[in-house]
Formats: sequence, structure tokens, C-alpha cells
Amino acid sequence: MFISRLSLLLLALLLPLRSLWAGSLPMPEGPIILKVGGKITHTNIGDEAHFDYQMLAALGMVEIETRTPWTEGVSDFAGPLGRDLLDAVGAQGELLKVKALNEFVAEVPVADLRSHDVILAVKRDGERMPVRDFGPIFVLYPFDQNPKLLNETYRFRSVWQVSSIRVE
Repeated sequence: MFISRLSLLLLALLLPLRSLWAGSLPMPEGPIILKVGGKITHTNIGDEAHFDYQMLAALGMVEIETRTPWTEGVSDFAGPLGRDLLDAVGAQGELLKVKALNEFVAEVPVADLRSHDVILAVKRDGERMPVRDFGPIFVLYPFDQNPKLLNETYRFRSVWQVSSIRVE
């Protein structure tokens, strides 16, 4: 009985501290590979959320073994789930504008990341992806797990060399 009361007291004391951290993210320590802005509530640099590789990996690495229209054979891609990134930044919008290093921009519905296991691939076959090979980040749908995704609409949304995401 005493332990449960003590636990409740500690929980009540810690809840206000949790709310202090709710609006911010840790600062990146390595090179920034992704900037997320727009309708987000959790930031770390100005009104944006900046991520280095370690921060993205800390969201949890999920592996997808799949073929893509742009690669030969089956590859093992790894990266955080898109929906975990949305949760980490407190995304409030319905649309993502995903921008590549070459200024290409694709519109991706937030619903895609919520309803499919879309990953932000940062590794392919166990190695970090360099810019020349779809890196540093590749928005990747689970094509082999759901062949209905292998159409022009989802191929267009599969942006590689991602540099930023704007939530609208």
C-alpha cells in the first residue's frame, strides 16, 4: 500500500517536468540531415525540428525488405517509421511537402504515413545511404508487402535525397 502511494506521489511530481520537455527536442550533435517545419509543436532550432542521424535512429529503426522501381533486386532498407517522426515533431497538418536536395518537392498526405509502414530509410543493406545512392533519407513505401502501393501515385511520393519536410 505504501509503495503504491509513494509511486503516485512521485508520478504527480514528475508530470509537470514531462510537460516542460513536451515542446522541444534534443539538439542535434552531428551534421543535420533533416529539417522539419510548418505545423509542428516540438522544435529544437527556432520554429523547426532539426535532426542528425543519431536522432533519427533514436526514433527506432524499422527494416523493410523490398524491391523498388529504382533499385535492382531486393534490398533491406532501415529507418524510422514516418509516423514516429510525425509524433516526435508534434505534426498538426494533413499534408507533407517533402523536398529533395535537388529542390524536387512531392506532396505526401499525412494519412499515408499513418496508414502504411512508410519509413524514412537511412540505411540500405546495412550501410548508411550516401547522396549518390538515394541518401541521406529516402521516403520508402513497403512495396513488396503491399503491391497496391506500386503505382504512379506512390512512386511519385517516394522521394530520395530528402533534405526537408514541411507540414501543412
